[in-house]
Amino acid sequence: MILFIIAAIIIIFALAFYAGKLLRQLKHQTHDQKRAKQKQQLALQVHDSNVLESVAIIVKALQEQQCDLSEGCWRLSVLLDSLKTTSGLAAKFPAIYGLYNEIKEMAILDGRKKLAKKQRMRDDYNRLKYEAQYQDAIMQDLALLAEFTDDQIVNKLH
Repeated sequence: MILFIIAAIIIIFALAFYAGKLLRQLKHQTHDQKRAKQKQQLALQVHDSNVLESVAIIVKALQEQQCDLSEGCWRLSVLLDSLKTTSGLAAKFPAIYGLYNEIKEMAILDGRKKLAKKQRMRDDYNRLKYEAQYQDAIMQDLALLAEFTDDQIVNKLH
């Protein structure tokens, strides 16, 4: 009988030791997962900060008319869509995305060079027409985007 009690006590201690070991492993694993998630979040914030700095430069160039509206809106739309921690920007800046949506199917670079002269002229006419149509609204969006970008950069740093 005493042997059974001793055996039971040994088994209970062994199981308690094993349970403690498993709990420590779980604690370490949870800690490692938390650190990995924080590291990933930091990487996303660094990415977004870099993108937002580029956005700020393009916004300033557009406001100072150093860049065509079409090219600027194209670049802004692509950059804003690449943000990892922010979404729904098409609704916040509808004119920028509106112009982009009008011109995104137009040929660029080598594709444009391959177009017939008449088609290039038609694309240029349409692009200029869309730019004129969206210009005032884009300027309003740019002011909002400049403010948004500044706020986001400050928030990402803290």
